[in-house]
Amino acid sequence: MTAPTKPPQPIPAPADTPSGPPRGADLHSPVIDWFGEHARDLPWRRPEAGAWGVMVSEFMLQQTPVSRVLPVYEQWLERWPRPADLAKEAPGEAVRAWGRLGYPRRALRLHGAAVAITERHGGDVPADHAQLLALPGIGEYTAAAVASFAYGQRHPVLDTNVRRVFARAVTGVQYPPNATTAAERRLARALLPEDEPTAARWAAASMELGALVCTAKSESCHRCPIAAQCAWRLAGKPEHDGPPRKGQTYAGTDRQVRGRLLAVLREAHGPVPQAALDRVWHEPVQRARALDGLVSDGLVEPMAGGLYRLPLT
Repeated sequence: MTAPTKPPQPIPAPADTPSGPPRGADLHSPVIDWFGEHARDLPWRRPEAGAWGVMVSEFMLQQTPVSRVLPVYEQWLERWPRPADLAKEAPGEAVRAWGRLGYPRRALRLHGAAVAITERHGGDVPADHAQLLALPGIGEYTAAAVASFAYGQRHPVLDTNVRRVFARAVTGVQYPPNATTAAERRLARALLPEDEPTAARWAAASMELGALVCTAKSESCHRCPIAAQCAWRLAGKPEHDGPPRKGQTYAGTDRQVRGRLLAVLREAHGPVPQAALDRVWHEPVQRARALDGLVSDGLVEPMAGGLYRLPLT
């Protein structure tokens, strides 16, 4: 019988590891080199995606895994290859095409951004960070991500994956705070490489490291290019002692009811009667609350005679 294979061991820290937290300059090259070898081939990273493809991906990837985004992204860009193509459609068509990605208000925001890009910028996604931030539905993260990934600019791009990498490697804690703090933003700015191309590459590389290696549930330190410098690992991986991390539930929630109601409307070719919506959920009070929320959010339009449809305006 062959001896059982030993699991990979964490990369040992060198004897001369500094006692303080690692500096940005010590992290850049290992992480960027790792990214060059291990980055996933994703359609929004290809040159032909352009700034619009990057923007669409950033809207879709919020709180949604890559595997679910890929087919919807490809269908979306085939149908609406430019912002002006989407802007010509009713917002309800964006909600329909969003399918089961979840959090469908993102579809309305993306449609609103496409309209603004068409009206204000001649149909081209602006490169200027301030102009990106002024678009409807665009927050600090998305503006920085588009400016960095699409235009190669120097901006701190702080998504959940990046925040977790920085929390562990530099701050020495297992998880970042539940909400992004000013201290995290200062740290991200301090860690940015000085030149724009390297800074943009660093933003993508640190995000990929958090997505593939330094994950929330099962970090793979033996595959990490900066394990020997990681403050959390060198401290013995102390357990999280901050506020409880928020878990996501779905079954039985208003989100589930909203999803079922929207599914009926997405599949319909015209207005839907109240009776058809009533059949999707047994509890009338929760069903009514979910439907009212969809109307309030602009995702559903009520019509005369107890009919409902996806929004046309």
